[in-house]
Formats: sequence, C-alpha cells, structure tokens
Amino acid sequence: MTISETERLHSQLSRFEDMFPGYRTEIVEGNIVMSPVKPHHGQTIRRVWNALEDQVADEWGITSDVAFPFDGDNEFCPDLAVIPRAEVEKNLGAYSPDLIEIVIEVVSPSSVRNDYTVKDRAYAARGIAHYLVFDPYKAHCVTLWNPGPEGYLGRDTIPYGKPVTVDTAVGRLTFDTSELPVDPRHT
Repeated sequence: MTISETERLHSQLSRFEDMFPGYRTEIVEGNIVMSPVKPHHGQTIRRVWNALEDQVADEWGITSDVAFPFDGDNEFCPDLAVIPRAEVEKNLGAYSPDLIEIVIEVVSPSSVRNDYTVKDRAYAARGIAHYLVFDPYKAHCVTLWNPGPEGYLGRDTIPYGKPVTVDTAVGRLTFDTSELPVDPRHT
C-alpha cells in the first residue's frame, strides 16, 4: 500500500468516525472494524495517559486513536502509543508503526479477539518492545514483552488493585490500577 493510498483510506475511516460518533474505526485483517466505546474505556485511557505523561521523558510523546498502517490488511489506531515527541508534534493523521516504543489497548466488548490475539501477533512481529492490555471487563492488565514473529514471548497478568510496573526504553513505568474502572458485570 502506498502512502497516498493509506492517506486516502485513513480519510475514509475518518468519515466513518464522523458519521458514527461513539465508535472507534480501524482496519483489522482487511476489515473495517467499528467498536462502540463505553465510558470505562475513555476513563481508563485518560488515567493511563495521565500516568504516562508524568513518567515519560521529554523526548517521548503520546498519541491516542491515531492511525498506524501496518500493512495492506491492518491499520491500527491504538488507544495509546508512545512515540518520539518530535513525531507527535508533526500532528499527522498517520504514523509509521516503527516509531512505537510502547503500545496500550483498552479492551471493549467488540475488541477482545483483536486486542488479545490479532494485535499481539502484529505488534510483536513489528518489533514493538512492550504491549499493555488494560481490561475493564476482566479487571486486569496484561503486560507483554519480548516480541517474536508469532507474538510476545513474555506476558504477565496483573489483577486490578495491584501496581503494574514495566521496564522500558523510555524508563520504568508504573500504573496504579486500584482506581481503574471495572465493568459492574465483572465477577
């Protein structure tokens, strides 16, 4: 896929988001995927973003729901991605996934397979060092590291209520999960 095709497609995805407020749009495995967003999703993103902002060095920036075209079948819009600040300041509609140092997804009911399976393989195959999945439905965070061609070789599952700490190239990051929202139907 050429850059102009990517830009054209992203422009089309932006129109879908405008037409269907409350839905996040991505291209996953060649399909346009629209995920409804609930309040716990946004609250989790905000709290994790705030924690990131307080901990990453000045040379790093944070994006949210910005397109990262991986290949012809996958254009992901991670809930949060840590990339060089100089790139964030360009204020583009799409960035190279090679810029991502840390990627974070917050699970929604329709994104379970994509967040836990599809993106695990895609992010790891691209060499993204750290992938964190915050899940308000299971009340836990999964940290993934040591990327390989078929997925991450290392993973830990930390229940909400305990701190999540990851050592990354941008520094040691700690997230307090005790205040993250949990779906009331969580058992």
